[in-house]
Amino acid sequence: MLNTTLGVGSVSLRLYASDGTSVDQVNQMRTEAQLAEEVGYDGVMVSEHHAGFPGYLPNPLQLSAFLLAATEEIWVSPCPLLLPTKPRAMLAEEIAWLSSAYPHRVGVGFAAGALPVDFELAEVPFNKRNMRFKRSLPWIVNTLRGTAEDPIAKDLAIQQCKLQPIPIVIAAQSVEACRRAAKLNAGILFDSLQSPEVSMKLSSAYRDAGGEGPVILIRRVWIGNPPTSKIQAQMEHYHSYASDRAKDNWSHGDSTVLAQNGAEAAERLLKILHNSGCDTVNVRVHVAGLEANQISEQLEAHKDNLVPLLKSDLRVN
Repeated sequence: MLNTTLGVGSVSLRLYASDGTSVDQVNQMRTEAQLAEEVGYDGVMVSEHHAGFPGYLPNPLQLSAFLLAATEEIWVSPCPLLLPTKPRAMLAEEIAWLSSAYPHRVGVGFAAGALPVDFELAEVPFNKRNMRFKRSLPWIVNTLRGTAEDPIAKDLAIQQCKLQPIPIVIAAQSVEACRRAAKLNAGILFDSLQSPEVSMKLSSAYRDAGGEGPVILIRRVWIGNPPTSKIQAQMEHYHSYASDRAKDNWSHGDSTVLAQNGAEAAERLLKILHNSGCDTVNVRVHVAGLEANQISEQLEAHKDNLVPLLKSDLRVN
């Protein structure tokens, strides 16, 4: 398999936990990672929220280790991690050691965070998150590329990053954030509800600033008859906690790509990619209240056309 860890043109799947016990959720996500590999996805992402936030687990780095052990070739990325909530050196060490255990199969994404409860549990002031993020981001990016200073430079896995740099993307919702990522030579990751017009503006700012990494579009995809009431409930949940700045960037509606088959879904996704200035895609099958078998059925529907058509188009262009 082509090594496309968080690379330009890669096609990945975002995993979420369905309802059930913690044991159920870990086993479900292992199974779905294995199915994603069978379907042909290049990799999977898992992201972070705490205090039982629906669909999310609090430990994406640890979960990534579970998923890497359960699969053979696909990459796994904790993406995004909430950088301001953790000591940056300890976080860098954990990422580097995971990469040493699974060479060329680990990437990472970073975000500032938006939910107060995540910072409450981390015992970090919520109003300090942006300052902490901007201060820590250049340091951890350089460290995970092997440009580290003592004392962390003595760590063997950090030293390995000189030979095996960790692919990195940064969640970006503003021109400033895109320019910051470009300066660090990291890719960017957009909000799943962001409109194509806003994405085009931001992706252009990133490229104009010299950014050469992936510009990742995230979209929920549903093939067949959609669970309309559940999608509406999901949108109400998003609106309940998103900032006004984030919502100003959203499309009208729920931004779900609805299609009757994989080929139609691929065509619609590729059109959005073109109109957004993005070159890389991350697919979600995520609606609160879905059962694990519904997610598996959706992933099976991705196999024949959706994933192959996306990969074919993105690798050519």
